[in-house]
Amino acid sequence: MDTHSPLYHYCRDRLLRSPLFAGLPAPLVERMLADFQLENSRKGSRMTARDTRERFHVLLEGRLEVLHGHPDSGREIVLFLLGPGDGFDVITLLDGQPHDTETRALDDIRLLSAPLPRVRAWLAEEPAFNRRFLPYLGERFRGLESLASDLALHDTATRLARLILRHTDPSRRDDDHHPVHLITDLNHETLAKMVGSVRQVVNRHLQGFRQQGIVHGEKGHWVIKDLEALHAQAGAVLQRIEHQHGNRQA
Repeated sequence: MDTHSPLYHYCRDRLLRSPLFAGLPAPLVERMLADFQLENSRKGSRMTARDTRERFHVLLEGRLEVLHGHPDSGREIVLFLLGPGDGFDVITLLDGQPHDTETRALDDIRLLSAPLPRVRAWLAEEPAFNRRFLPYLGERFRGLESLASDLALHDTATRLARLILRHTDPSRRDDDHHPVHLITDLNHETLAKMVGSVRQVVNRHLQGFRQQGIVHGEKGHWVIKDLEALHAQAGAVLQRIEHQHGNRQA
């Protein structure tokens, strides 16, 4: 990226706040930024495996979902929901093979992209960047692990509650509510793809959460009113009880 670009300092500051680059020395980030180019995409635009086979992307603004679809049924599942600071495609970066997924922009997005060989060189030659990348990679894999276990072990209502919990910061409160991040304004079709269900079922369960006083608000903006009840719906209370019971028996 040209250092004389009017957006250079904006991109530099965004990178320095991202999970992959935060804490790195500013001169190192600036050297890396020289290999990036700035891109913009409209809401609803898609990138296929071919688009991510040669370049690694870092999201600066907006959200996008990483999808895997069935070619015959047309059904899709969201593997990752990415927000500002997230990078993709991590799998292709690691093994050099096309990843059988595509991404869809949920907002107008702005991102940086760099050639995959350069990013691999950073991982090999820059220990500081490698130390940032490995925990981020672990977080991505934990997300896939949670998705797989949710689909195999829990019903839709529990999966939905667990999804909401993952995007709720229990330490933050606005009045007597806990704000929900990233997913609060997503339509029910997108939420259904995130929990392996369909729009009608997700709509029914969200209505149930509202009637129980767990969720408060309307389509486009909702918050958590009863965090303890949401934990109970997600099975967290049951898991704690079972863990304590197991410790008493041990």
